[in-house]
Amino acid sequence: MQKEKYMKEALKEAKKALAKDEVPIGAVIVLEDKIIARGHNLRETKMNSLKHAEIVAIDKACKKLNNFRLENCELYVTLEPCLMCSGAIVQSRVKKVYFGASDEKYGAVTSVANAFDIKSNHKVEFEAGVLKEECEKIIKDFFKELREKKKK
Repeated sequence: MQKEKYMKEALKEAKKALAKDEVPIGAVIVLEDKIIARGHNLRETKMNSLKHAEIVAIDKACKKLNNFRLENCELYVTLEPCLMCSGAIVQSRVKKVYFGASDEKYGAVTSVANAFDIKSNHKVEFEAGVLKEECEKIIKDFFKELREKKKK
């Protein structure tokens, strides 16, 4: 299916973050069945708390389309968006979000908050759990390895 195909692309982005010792989160933005933007977590690399995978991808998509409105775009991300990213998704008018793993600490779509339910002139559709196991594994393995490094 298409959603699995694009989530695999988001997982490729997460692996790029992992290679940089970043929390492995990746995102892609799709318009008319084509990837128009990619992003992965760059907070440590750029020393910037705004450089979440979704924000990086949204920024690239807006530049590519020369428009802040991403109305017919779909965003695929390996981890449930946080409050900041959910707000950016609403503000950029993304049509639908697909995410893999839930984020019980910061997830703002279904876990901690429901940012897409706010009163707004734009409603974001979403689907959770796309390639959930693969998305959970990459992030759990990262934090397990990080904890083991700290023990040494």
